[in-house]
Amino acid sequence: MAERKARVERNTLETQITVSINLDGTGESHFDTGVPFLEHMMDQIARHGLVDLDIVSKGDLHIDDHHTVEDIGITLGQAFSKAVGDKKGIRRYGHAYVPLDEALSRVVIDLSGRPGLSMEVPYTRATVGGFDVDLFEEFFHGFVNHSMVTLHIDNLKGKNTHHQIETVFKAFGRALRMAVEPDERMAGVVASTKGSL
Repeated sequence: MAERKARVERNTLETQITVSINLDGTGESHFDTGVPFLEHMMDQIARHGLVDLDIVSKGDLHIDDHHTVEDIGITLGQAFSKAVGDKKGIRRYGHAYVPLDEALSRVVIDLSGRPGLSMEVPYTRATVGGFDVDLFEEFFHGFVNHSMVTLHIDNLKGKNTHHQIETVFKAFGRALRMAVEPDERMAGVVASTKGSL
């Protein structure tokens, strides 16, 4: 399988973002975004997805975190799409259940070529460490719209909002890892009756 790496730059009047990704990495990460709680969650994707991530962002954080969080999702989605390539020989589908103390989340992903997000996370608080938790839905919308994947996210249990979110991101990393894994029985073949995704 060819090297599955990509680097994408995205510059707007609101944000300037560079994302580098290696889908066959070891979970190494480097972040410089100015949004510490988002960086903590990006680290979960890297470590549990075994992808290397390098994300640098300069954004209008003096207004709020919205543009930065959404645009990082967009740019990560673009980099993921570029790195995964034609999707020949991979599993296509991935899923994971991840607990953290009282919290439990399930994430299911399909590298379908069709963007779609279903996200049901009943947060018990509106903010964590000053971070507006509603922005995570904006992050995932940005990701699915630009990676062209279908993503289902469900927090099944949880009282601590930090735990709820962390289980979502750990499960997302695990599901992503499963979906992009090479499948020896599908070598050189796209997992679709259409012949392409």
